[in-house]
Amino acid sequence: MFRKNIIVLALALVAVLLPFVADAFANGNLNPKEQLGKFLFFDTSLSATGTQSCADCHAPEFGFTGPDATANAGGGVHEGALPKRFGNRKPPTAAYAGESPLLHFDEDKGRWFGGMFWDGRATGEVLGDPLAEQAQGPYLNPLEHAIPNPRVLCVNVKKSDYAGLFEEVWGPGSLDCAKDVEGVYQKIGHSVAAYERSAEVNPFTSKFDQFWDNAVAAGKDVTKIKCGTGGGGMGGGGMMGCPSGGMDPNRWSMFRGLGLNDSELQGLAVFNDPNRANCASCHTLQPGPQGYPLFTDFGYDNLGIPKNPVNPFYSMPPNWNPDGPEWVDYGLGGYLKSAGFEPEVYEPEMGKIKVPTLRNVDLRPAEEVVKAYGHNGYFKSLEDVVFFYHWRAAMDAGMGGGGMGGGMENMFPPPEVDQNRATLGFFPRPQEANIVLFMKALSDGYYQK
Repeated sequence: MFRKNIIVLALALVAVLLPFVADAFANGNLNPKEQLGKFLFFDTSLSATGTQSCADCHAPEFGFTGPDATANAGGGVHEGALPKRFGNRKPPTAAYAGESPLLHFDEDKGRWFGGMFWDGRATGEVLGDPLAEQAQGPYLNPLEHAIPNPRVLCVNVKKSDYAGLFEEVWGPGSLDCAKDVEGVYQKIGHSVAAYERSAEVNPFTSKFDQFWDNAVAAGKDVTKIKCGTGGGGMGGGGMMGCPSGGMDPNRWSMFRGLGLNDSELQGLAVFNDPNRANCASCHTLQPGPQGYPLFTDFGYDNLGIPKNPVNPFYSMPPNWNPDGPEWVDYGLGGYLKSAGFEPEVYEPEMGKIKVPTLRNVDLRPAEEVVKAYGHNGYFKSLEDVVFFYHWRAAMDAGMGGGGMGGGMENMFPPPEVDQNRATLGFFPRPQEANIVLFMKALSDGYYQK
C-alpha cells in the first residue's frame, strides 16, 4: 500500500510538471508517446478500485515482473484490484518483449513463435502488435484491473491529468469516449507498448552488456563461446566442469579480461555450449535489433514444471475456474484449442509455455526478497531453477538409478503436463553455481551508458 501511495503522489507531481514535459524530451528521456504510456502504466485510477496499476504486477525494481514477495513465496500469482481475485499465472516481465512477432507457426523450424502472455493469446492479429494487445488485456480482466468495459477505461483516462498529452500524441479529439471508444482503447494499448519498448524499460545496462561491448570491440564473437578441452578437476575441467584448455578460439578462457570473471564466463559457456546445457538454443545469444541478445527466441516449450499446489487460482469460483483444483495449464496448446484449431495443431503444443527473456531474471531490491520463477511461480530461486534443469536432463538421460544422478528420482513432483516435453541438455552439477552467477550478470543498472 505504501508503494501504491507513492505512485499516486508521483502521478500528481508529474501532472503539475506537464507543461515542462517537452523540455524533458529534449534532454533525451522519453518521447511524448512513451511518456503517455508511462503515465498509463503507473496510473492506479485505471482499475475498478483505483488501487492498482500495471506496475503493481510489473514493477521496475523487480525487472518489470511481480513485486509482491509474499505472493512470490507462495502461489506466485498476484492479487487483482478486487480482493481475493487471482489470475492463473505469475506475471511475466513487461521488459524486453517488444520484438515478439505475431503468433505464427514456422514451417522450417516446426515451432510456434511470437504472441504475448505465457500462452500466446495476444496474437497481434487485431492491432498488428502483440505487445499492444497484451497491454490492453489486464484493464478489462475481471481478475486483474477489473474495469467493466472500454468506455469506463476511456472516461478514466479522459479525467486524468495527462489527458492533454493523450490528444497531443494522438491528435485533437482522439480521446472521444462517445464516438470512438474502441479507437481510444487501441491507442491506450499502443501507448503502453511504446513505453514498454522505451530505453527506460530496456536499457541494456547489465554487466553482461558491458562485457558484450568489450568483446565486440576486441573482435570476439560471444555467440560462439563454449567450454574448452582438457582436465582441471571438478570445478574447472573434465567431464565434471568446463575446461579452459585446447585450441578452440571460442573457449571461455579466451574471453577473459572483457568484464566477466571466470565463474561467470564458465556459466555463460555451459549455458551456450551445445554439448552442455545448451540453454541458448531457446534463450538465444543472437543479437536483436538493438545489437544485444534478448535471451529468448519468443518460442514455446514444455519443461515439465510441476503444478504449484498453492496457486490461488485453484480456489477461484467456478465462473472463472470451473475445474477447481483439477485445472491444468495447457499453455499454448490450450489457447490454440480454445481458438478453434484442429487437434493435429493444438495437441503437439499442449503444455508449452512461452520462453521468457532472462534479462533482469535476478533483479530485485535485496537478496532476501523472494522472486518467483516459472510460469506458475513454482520455483523460488535461480538455484532451484538451474538444479531442476540439471535434474530433468539427468532423469531423461536415464541417470536416476545408479548413475550420476543416483537417488534423485523423486526430487521434484511429476510434470503438470507430461506430453510434448522438451529435451534438456545435460551439464555437470558443479557448474550450476556458475550458470546462476552468469544469469545474475544480466541485471540492468550495472553501469550507465
